[in-house]
Amino acid sequence: MTASSAFAPTPEPAPDPPRHVLCIGAAVLDTLFRVRSLPTGQGKILPYEMLQVAEGMASSAAFAVTRLGGRASLWGAVGDDVTGKRIISDLGDSGIYTSGMTVVQGARSAVSTILIDDEGERLIVPFYDEQLHHTVRPVTERQISAFDAVLADVRWPRLALGALVAAGKAGKPAILDGDVAGEGVIEMLAPAASHIVFSQPAAERLAGTADLVETVGLLKRKFGHAFISVTAGEYGSLWFDDPSGEIRHLAAPKVRAVDTLAAGDIFHGAFALAIAEGMPIEETMRLSSMAAALKCQVFGGRIGAPTRAQVCDALRDWNIGAVPADK
Repeated sequence: MTASSAFAPTPEPAPDPPRHVLCIGAAVLDTLFRVRSLPTGQGKILPYEMLQVAEGMASSAAFAVTRLGGRASLWGAVGDDVTGKRIISDLGDSGIYTSGMTVVQGARSAVSTILIDDEGERLIVPFYDEQLHHTVRPVTERQISAFDAVLADVRWPRLALGALVAAGKAGKPAILDGDVAGEGVIEMLAPAASHIVFSQPAAERLAGTADLVETVGLLKRKFGHAFISVTAGEYGSLWFDDPSGEIRHLAAPKVRAVDTLAAGDIFHGAFALAIAEGMPIEETMRLSSMAAALKCQVFGGRIGAPTRAQVCDALRDWNIGAVPADK
């Protein structure tokens, strides 16, 4: 791909009143262990730092929305256990509206153990109780009209589908976090989405190729009604630019990664808020990319999500813009 061109817009502060994003999906209690290197076989490994934090794809995205000056509501599910109470309490204390959370009687709340090494890479062992997502409440157009955008991950597909469909009827952005999911989940949700931001692994699995430019083109042909983007970590992001018909590439900001956990979720939260604010696509992608990059410099998963002021300050010094993607 060609080198990125200069780009120096004036970063915009959050609008007043702040936009309200509904996030739907995962709510998990993560136990993070920081280690020098990830294990390669059997044995014992001793961490030198530990942290417990309530997060998950939709939860971390919601936190990013609040940090960037928006309002965020979370619809997720927890069990009727101590862990569930902890998850709801922690997320509520972080500024996320949790009144729409579902407490499932007899279910166990989602938990995961995560090892993070000195390069910022991680090993994740998650547990989700299937009972958490058995029941799905109806979602109405009137409910969704109260929000400025909907962002759904793939962890609660049936609820996500109802909300995305309702968002479309209400004329609201219906944004899908296209991460790796069970068989047929993306194909079920994508037709109801106005914007789909895929992770690289999910995109490659769906497209059947590791060539990112080809992947974006194939996904656009498959889901032609939606804005299509793929995030690729330190390589940056690509998207299909509908006005020009070109595939665009934005290089990632160069940072020293301490912890990449939740970086993609922070990207999705920033993206959803920017779309809700009516920000142009390239500025949306730049803001989202910088928010994710700044998060990578902080250990602690979603706790590292930057503020709007921090992102705007960093963008003023980042004179990089998107360019046509070359094969």
